[in-house]
Amino acid sequence: MTPWPSYDRSCAMTSDLLEPFQEFGTATISSALREVCGVLRAFVCGPAPFTMGAKTVGTAVTLNFMPKREDIVEGHAEESQEKRSALWSAVIAVQDGDVLVVDARANMQTGCLGEMLMTAIHAKGARGLVVDGCIRDLPQAREIGLPLFLRGGTPHNAGHFEMYPWDYNVPIACGGALVFPGDIIVGDDDGVVVVPPKLAPQVIEYCSKREGRETFERQKLEETGDIEKYYPLNAEGQKEYDAWLRAKK
Repeated sequence: MTPWPSYDRSCAMTSDLLEPFQEFGTATISSALREVCGVLRAFVCGPAPFTMGAKTVGTAVTLNFMPKREDIVEGHAEESQEKRSALWSAVIAVQDGDVLVVDARANMQTGCLGEMLMTAIHAKGARGLVVDGCIRDLPQAREIGLPLFLRGGTPHNAGHFEMYPWDYNVPIACGGALVFPGDIIVGDDDGVVVVPPKLAPQVIEYCSKREGRETFERQKLEETGDIEKYYPLNAEGQKEYDAWLRAKK
């Protein structure tokens, strides 16, 4: 018996699946998941962009924090045990193209990781860090070059305060969204969304069409301000859009 419901990983991850998401906003991706795929909880609610303008697209490596209980891990022993914890394992597991996604249960006391570990995963090619909780060394972390999506920063050190890194590369609930290892993570200034790899082709098709249409709509709104004709397109606006598409081919 598996510890969680079966999850279809049959869609092999390739650059063809990941690269298109560099061009799509999370708002459009969220619409695709909702309208085409029926996925209503793709948005990671809570973690916000702390490196504005820095986008992340990659595959999830997951890390799960649980509330600390002193009979399991004594507070004074945590730093000595940290290198044997799931935190170290998750950092070691990160590869080029990954995004480290951390469920810290929205805890605002615990510093899940600091500058040194973030420096390490950035050097290994991590594309971003998503934490439903806090990190340490926030001023230095912003300079590393790693896109950061967090609830905040904390001065608490590697003792992890109230939480302990319990497991890695398992399904987690990050900001109310279910995240499996290998899921596609996309983050921009609107926030973070989770795309199941098997749904990526449908999402890409939807986003390509919608963002092309919105380019036309935006252009026409800038020229005319006519929302009745151009947002959404009425029959006359649709004819103009079709002609615009033909002219671009």
